[in-house]
Amino acid sequence: MDAYDQGAGADRTRAPEPEPAPEPDEPIDPIDPADPADSADRADSADPIDPSDVTDITDGTGRADRADRPEGSREAAAAPGAEPSGWPRPSQPSPSSQPPPSPLPSQSLSPSPSPQASQSSQPSQPPLSGVAALSLRYQLVAALALAVVAVTVCTHLGMVFLHVAPSNTLSKQHGKAVDDWVYPEFEQNWKLFAPNPLQQNIAVQVRADIGTADGGVRTTGWYDLSAEDGRAIDGNPLPSHTDQNELRRAWDFFVSTHDTDNRPNGQRGALSQTYLTRIVLLRLAREGAAGDGGTVQRVQLRSRTTNVPPPRWSGEKVSDQPTYRVLPWWPVPDARPARDAKTAGAVQ
Repeated sequence: MDAYDQGAGADRTRAPEPEPAPEPDEPIDPIDPADPADSADRADSADPIDPSDVTDITDGTGRADRADRPEGSREAAAAPGAEPSGWPRPSQPSPSSQPPPSPLPSQSLSPSPSPQASQSSQPSQPPLSGVAALSLRYQLVAALALAVVAVTVCTHLGMVFLHVAPSNTLSKQHGKAVDDWVYPEFEQNWKLFAPNPLQQNIAVQVRADIGTADGGVRTTGWYDLSAEDGRAIDGNPLPSHTDQNELRRAWDFFVSTHDTDNRPNGQRGALSQTYLTRIVLLRLAREGAAGDGGTVQRVQLRSRTTNVPPPRWSGEKVSDQPTYRVLPWWPVPDARPARDAKTAGAVQ
């Protein structure tokens, strides 16, 4: 089909038919391509192409090409070194039907960016944040604040360690400084790990003498401060540390520094009494116990202790009756001057 498309002068011959294979009983000498004599014998033994055996080639439309070809075209086809025209050649599309080659990725039509554009396209550095964004003066202030916090934390940890550690030379030499730092807010104890843990419920209660505006005195009823803390804790997934431990630890501190007759047995006795009084006055003020124009003159505390009932499978028998420990009346130091000042202001 290519020969017809390229013109009438193309060679249209048929390839010579292969020679019949020799008989099996005759040996076939191998042909050496490098030997010129073997090549010549092979060329002489080939039969010439008979023009009458050439089959017309059609172009796919059913039209036969002319059988009579010029002698020159046959000779040109039989010339040494020329490609045999009798073998069918693969069809080649015409140049007009071939799509234009696509450009390679490296052969892009867009111009290459200039060095200035590449430098400007680089991402800028992120802005500074935190302490690095502050000026030098504020950085120094922040560093000083961090240093003060670090020193305070280290000092506190060291004091607490000396307080709970066994007695040693350092704790004996600086025992007063350690006690002044730890008590009363940071006192440590190991009751949770005691062999006989606490099996009692202790409620701290308070009442007060209130000085009224007309000069009289009235006594309030008992306020159950422990019950108020319990109501604040119940149902609260994140109860306050103050509601859980402030009053309980203050009462434990007082009991550990006083004997059964409520007399102090050491230097911390007065400190524990002052600390407990301060907590009680804050609770009474929150409850509005003094009323309008009233002043708390003195307070009295007591503890109500009940035993925790044992489990059913235990044969232990305990009393279910509460016991009370009643403390004496404690005067409020600044009650009288504050009341006098308030009365004088009312008169003016």
